[in-house]
Amino acid sequence: MSSLLERVGTLISANLNYLVSRALRANSMAVVDEYIRKVEDNLEALEDAAATVGGEAKTLKRKHEELQAQAKELDGNIDLFLQQDKDDLAAAAQYRLNTIQRLADTYKAQWQSTEAEYQKLLDAKLKLEAKLTEAKQERSELQAMLDLAKSKELTHKVVEGVGGVTVSEAGIEEIREEIQRRLDKATAQGEIDAKRLDNQMAEALEKDTIDRQLAERKTRLGLK
Repeated sequence: MSSLLERVGTLISANLNYLVSRALRANSMAVVDEYIRKVEDNLEALEDAAATVGGEAKTLKRKHEELQAQAKELDGNIDLFLQQDKDDLAAAAQYRLNTIQRLADTYKAQWQSTEAEYQKLLDAKLKLEAKLTEAKQERSELQAMLDLAKSKELTHKVVEGVGGVTVSEAGIEEIREEIQRRLDKATAQGEIDAKRLDNQMAEALEKDTIDRQLAERKTRLGLK
């Protein structure tokens, strides 16, 4: 049991940041996956041990309680025997009571010791479960970082193969081109809007001219 708690203690105290750093340098998840595997294996062993020790603690407690009940009954019988002047029976009962009390004390000590060990296992189980959750979270983030790194490396190779420029230079150039495209589009849209306004103004002026010319004709012809 002590060896299991020692292994668990080592896993609980492990520096996950160090493991992640090693994994990043090696560009591999292996070291983190190995740690998670060990935690899961020891967690399973820890749960089994906790169930076993917890069961033993309950058994010892039950036996202690049974002996305590017997001792209480014997203690009452001794008083009864003495009241009936049955000293021989009282002596025999007292002898048996002493034996039962010693045995009950032994079971009590074993029960308390086993219960303490059970609580240690439960505490270690909770801490190891928390460590497992943390390790899996770190693994998820590590995988995302490695995927991003691989993506950038691939982009770098593609860009170098096409134009022989760096990723940063390519990124700046793409931004510049995008801005220029947006400016060109805005300029073209402005020209379209201006032409539309010019046309509307021309149409309005032409209609006003025609209306005035028709009014002059009606006046000349004496029409209303």
